[in-house]
Amino acid sequence: MTASPDETVDYRAHPEAYRIGRGETGVLTVEPYKSEILPLWRFKTPEEAAESAVAILERYEDYKNSSDFVGMDMARKFLQMGYTRSRRYARHRSGRKYDDEGHELPDDPDPQKAHSAKIFKAAWDRVRKDEMYQRLKQKHQRLVAKYRNK
Repeated sequence: MTASPDETVDYRAHPEAYRIGRGETGVLTVEPYKSEILPLWRFKTPEEAAESAVAILERYEDYKNSSDFVGMDMARKFLQMGYTRSRRYARHRSGRKYDDEGHELPDDPDPQKAHSAKIFKAAWDRVRKDEMYQRLKQKHQRLVAKYRNK
């Protein structure tokens, strides 16, 4: 089980405290990355999604150039969240999947959000396949294990 990120920790100063987690875990709590990436994240229209994906990928490259795995992973998480949120709104214009009684609402497709999802998916896949991301991920996992065993 992965612990929730501690909002009081500066994860740039203490990368050993960062746990990768599943999916989008920590995307809105891991600082200072949340504050750096969140203002770039938009998916309302395909144009906004494209600008957002490019801006987040540029931020990803900045983190990569600094060998900052936590920043790279947070950028990945924002791209993933762009995809998942766009997909939700692509299926349900209101963003609500369930009614007040907990029953799944019928699909109400939004083709613009589906296009936004494709944009984020391509960017997310690019990051996940990046060889340096994969290497630094393994290195980070060893770092975390080392601190956990102390």
